[in-house]
Amino acid sequence: MPLLAEQIGPLDALGGGPLYRRLEDALREALRTQRLKPNEALPPERDLASELSVSRITLRKALDSLVEEGLLVRKQGAGTFVANRVEKQFAKLSSFSEDMAARGRTVRSEWLGRSVGAVTPDDALTLSLSPGAAVYRFNRIRYADDVAMALEYSTIPGFGLDGADVVGASLYAALEAAGNRPVRALQRLRAVLFNAEQAKLLGIEAGAPGLYIERRGFLDDGRVIEATQSWYRGDAYDFVAELDMRA
Repeated sequence: MPLLAEQIGPLDALGGGPLYRRLEDALREALRTQRLKPNEALPPERDLASELSVSRITLRKALDSLVEEGLLVRKQGAGTFVANRVEKQFAKLSSFSEDMAARGRTVRSEWLGRSVGAVTPDDALTLSLSPGAAVYRFNRIRYADDVAMALEYSTIPGFGLDGADVVGASLYAALEAAGNRPVRALQRLRAVLFNAEQAKLLGIEAGAPGLYIERRGFLDDGRVIEATQSWYRGDAYDFVAELDMRA
């Protein structure tokens, strides 16, 4: 059986309905489970239609729907590729490293700054700290599979860590090791456009759309343990929240 047909499975197993819908559903599931990997190129449409034993019209309808959803990307003169997107659940408090690891992605950071200093007036309000209190600052570019995904600027109260150098790939892992991992958080999200400096750091065009998130993390006793500002690439992230009418 051809490789891609193995990756998406038999279309007959998906029940009734139009063939293009079954193909669309099979491809979507292969994308969700990463049997089709981010940035992976699909075979040319003529070859793919032959491999899957469908018409090119059926194949094109299925692919068009997935392109509209942002799951696939067509590149002029190069073909169709799996989009390099991440679905982030708002219902779960997790770190960037944990999100990427759960999807089988390799995580690394490029440090823009890592220091200890005195709290600023704004930080004092955000973190509920007294003037002159010590804070750690961690500024970095977050990568997944060597693709720059986000800019992250975190401020941590001095009591939260044993030093700036204890933070490696994951800030939350360092906080957990110190017994100070946040148990809940408040987050605010808004759409933004990347300025020239931010775009250069992420390797994208200035003015590209992004998602800005402010997060404050809290300990069990109510103290603020984290204030983080993050800028995520709009072409790489989907943020999902589950809503329940019974709540």
